[in-house]
This record gives sequence, C-alpha cells and structure tokens, in this order.
Amino acid sequence: MDNRSIGVFDSGLGGLTAVKKIMEELPNESIVYFGDTARVPYGSRSAETVLKYTKSDIRFLQSFDVKVIVIACGTASSVALPRIKEEFATPIVGVVDAAVYAAVRATRNKKIGLIGTAGTIKSGSYEHHIKEYDRDITVYKRACPLFVPLVEEGHFDTEVSRLVAAEYLEEIRSAGVDTLIMGCTHYPLLRRVIREYMGDEVTLIDPGAEVAKYLKKKLTDENRHNSVQSGEQYRYFVSDNTEAFANLGGIFLDREIVTDVEKIDIEKY
Repeated sequence: MDNRSIGVFDSGLGGLTAVKKIMEELPNESIVYFGDTARVPYGSRSAETVLKYTKSDIRFLQSFDVKVIVIACGTASSVALPRIKEEFATPIVGVVDAAVYAAVRATRNKKIGLIGTAGTIKSGSYEHHIKEYDRDITVYKRACPLFVPLVEEGHFDTEVSRLVAAEYLEEIRSAGVDTLIMGCTHYPLLRRVIREYMGDEVTLIDPGAEVAKYLKKKLTDENRHNSVQSGEQYRYFVSDNTEAFANLGGIFLDREIVTDVEKIDIEKY
C-alpha cells in the first residue's frame, strides 16, 4: 500500500476531465491537482517552452511527495514527456499511450482521426505510437487551436462551438474514420458537439478516461493503492485566478469544488 497522493497537472482546467475519471476509477485515492492557468494554453508554445513549463509543474507536484504524476495535458505528454521521463525519480504517466492503445483496439477500418493542439499535432507523438502497434493504420489529423479557449470560456455546447467543430472536423469526417482521438483533455467537454458532427458510428477516445484506467491497473499491479483516507482528499492549485477556476472547475468535474483553490507562484519551481 502507498497512502501518498496522486499528482495531476494540466495547462488549465482541461485536466480536470482526467481527474474526474480518476476519482471514479480510484475513489479512495487522494489527488493534488495543479492547473497552470497563468500560462494556458501550452498548445501554441514552442517545444522548449512546453518542456520548461512541464518541468516546473512536475517539481511543484513533487513538493507534496506524490507517488505518481499524471500529465493530463496532451501537449505536454506529446512534446515533453518523451524527453524528461527518465529525469525525475517520481513515476510519470501521460495521456498519449493509453489513448493510442484504446484507439488501435477500437478501429475496424484502420482509419483513425486525431485532433489536438498545434503542439500535439506537430510532435507526431500519437502517430508514432499508433504505427508501433499497426503500420497499416492511417491517421488523419487536425490541429484545433480554438477548442481550448472555447472550453475555458464555457462554450461546451453552443452555436459557436458547433461552427468551429464543423470547420475543424470536416476533412476528418470525409476521410471515413471510425475512431477519433480527442487528443487534449479539454476536448471531452465538447463531446456532444463532436459526437453530433462525427456521427454515432465513430468511436470517440477520451485520453483522460483511458489514463485513469491505466493508472488503476498500474497501482493495482504494484500494490500501491491508498489504504486509509485522512485529511483533505482533493487539493487544487492554480497559477492565476482561483475564483474562475473554482466556478468553472465544478462543471469539468461534475461535482462542486468544496475546498479552497490556492494560487501559487509556479515560476519559483
């Protein structure tokens, strides 16, 4: 058993969709979440900047002596994780591997769609891992830079989000994919809009849900579950605007954030 907390971070609120799934899969675990709201989005940043931000986010979570860190950010998982996973003593998992595994198992016609931030798409990380499983799979990709700000502003199911989704997804739908990876943890909040446009026959892969399943298996296999619950089970930290995070974060989690959200100076890490 290991009663330490799970650390989770994202560039903003999107990682809370992964936290929600972790809460469901592992209800006895404690979680420390950090949302880098002062520097969101990561998707439009250079690879070196994403690497710098990721390292500081990890160092902050390590200050809590967490037993594992989940990078609940598609961009950081794609761009930074391959470069730093051996650098830190704390085990670190990202959303890419779990999502790819689910997508490869789900596709029937070997046509997989991928949407993500510009950084995620440019990194080629998803395609690389997909090809490792099956070189015959064709990946149809599209960067969707407006999706993150739409979600951060609460446009989950509006005419604006529908118009943007149609613009981004037209070519992928026309390609005839039967599986679509929502390669950013913000995107599941747009599930209804994406589902409406892509159709019911397309399987949508939620990276947050898949990494939660992976984490449950990992902790079970390693016998590192939390055996007792003490103190605050869930703690939330941001680098900017605690009130906005608390108000909108409850929608992402589908539960009220009842503890105080704390603001920290991430530049110290």
